[in-house]
Amino acid sequence: MKRLHLTPLAIVLSSLLAVVATTAIAKPFTYVNARFAAACTFPGEIFNITEAEPENGDGQQWSAPDGASLTCSGIYNIDNDTPKTFVAGEKANAGPGYKVTYTKTGKNWAVLSGVKGDKVFYERRLFGTDGVIRSVWIEYPSSLKAKYDPLTGAIAASLRGP
Repeated sequence: MKRLHLTPLAIVLSSLLAVVATTAIAKPFTYVNARFAAACTFPGEIFNITEAEPENGDGQQWSAPDGASLTCSGIYNIDNDTPKTFVAGEKANAGPGYKVTYTKTGKNWAVLSGVKGDKVFYERRLFGTDGVIRSVWIEYPSSLKAKYDPLTGAIAASLRGP
C-alpha cells in the first residue's frame, strides 16, 4: 500500500479550501431595528464585530476584521425623497474620491454602488409608505471585491421593512 505524502503547498491549499467552504455555509444572522423595523440578513461569521449602537437607535453597524463594514438602519423621509431623487442626488455628489458607478430604481426602492476612496460601497434603500427609508450599506476595500461582490446582492435583497 502506498503512503500519501502531502507537500506543504498541498496542506495550505486544503486548509484554504476548508475556509472557503466554511464561509460559503456561514450561518446567517438577521437584525431587526426596534425603532424603524429595518431588517437585513447577513453572514454573522464575516461581519462579526458589532459596533456601538447610536444613541438615537436608528440602526446598527458591524465590521469585519479585513476592513469591511455593514450598516442596517432607517431614517425619516423628511425631504420626501423618491428612489429617483435619491439616486440623482447621489450621482451629483462631487465629494473627493466618491463616484457612483451603478444605479437602479424601482417603484419603492433604489440601489447604487460605486467607489469611495479605496473602498467599494453598495447601498439599497426601501422607501416605505410610512414615511421611513430603510437602508443597508456595505463597504469594503477594493482589494476584496472577489470576496464581497458575491455577498452584497443577497444581503441587499434581504432588506425588509413593514
